[in-house]
Amino acid sequence: MALIPYDDRDGWMWLDGEFTPWREAKVHVLTHGLHYASAVFEGERMYGGEIFKLAEHTERLFRSAEILDFEIPFTQDEINTASIETCARNGLSDCYIRPIAWRGSETIGVSAQDSKIHVAIAAWDWPSYFKPEEKARGIALTWARYKRPSPETAPTASKAAGLYMICTVSKHAAEREGFADAMMLDWRGYVAEATGANVFFIRDGVLHTPIPDCFLDGITRRSVIALAKDKGFEVVQRYITPEELSDFSECFIVGTAAEVTPVSRIADYTFTPGNISLALMDDFARMVRRQ
Repeated sequence: MALIPYDDRDGWMWLDGEFTPWREAKVHVLTHGLHYASAVFEGERMYGGEIFKLAEHTERLFRSAEILDFEIPFTQDEINTASIETCARNGLSDCYIRPIAWRGSETIGVSAQDSKIHVAIAAWDWPSYFKPEEKARGIALTWARYKRPSPETAPTASKAAGLYMICTVSKHAAEREGFADAMMLDWRGYVAEATGANVFFIRDGVLHTPIPDCFLDGITRRSVIALAKDKGFEVVQRYITPEELSDFSECFIVGTAAEVTPVSRIADYTFTPGNISLALMDDFARMVRRQ
């Protein structure tokens, strides 16, 4: 089936405070955000007409912009309202939402303090990030070539566009080798996250997850931790070495796109999607529908 390019679709986008026909929502080739990655974004999902954790996503968008030294020219309430209205304008009740803010084309040097800040919100149908049959049996990952950088070398607390460059490269390499995704280490050599999702491991009924001190403490991650604790599971946040993976029986990744997806393999380490992973996958699916 031929892919439909994202710039050639029917619908509407919210752009700088107004709804714009989808195909007319464009930026200039000399936009600062394109050349210098001065852009921040969010990935959100609407379930049954409700955007999951909308306020938290918008708060993070504004924090990310602040970290990249620019101010979004709208209030958080305005962005929340626009996100909901964008879904409605496109006739969507179950979809993916992408708010993004970036520096414009007034300046094309490294210093861009006079650049206008633009904001856009798009929404579209997007099924599960991984095929249903893959999720049921667990996906296979390999190791990523690149590592998550130190917070002293990059704005790792932000959801900044530039931080995903190494994710794209790593995921492409993994897919060429027949894997669904890649697991990234951090600059110290500890297990960090997949290219677009946080990770959990299970041993003796206890959940273990890396400390997010150089990558995002995902909103889905926090939701799954709360869900697991409500079910009576212990959750330990700590540094995890690659060698420890042989000690874990189950593994799963979580994120807006991935939701809760069991993992069957990370390179030479194997896991069996078991009762805890599968139960949390089902519980999360029910939770987002009854929010």
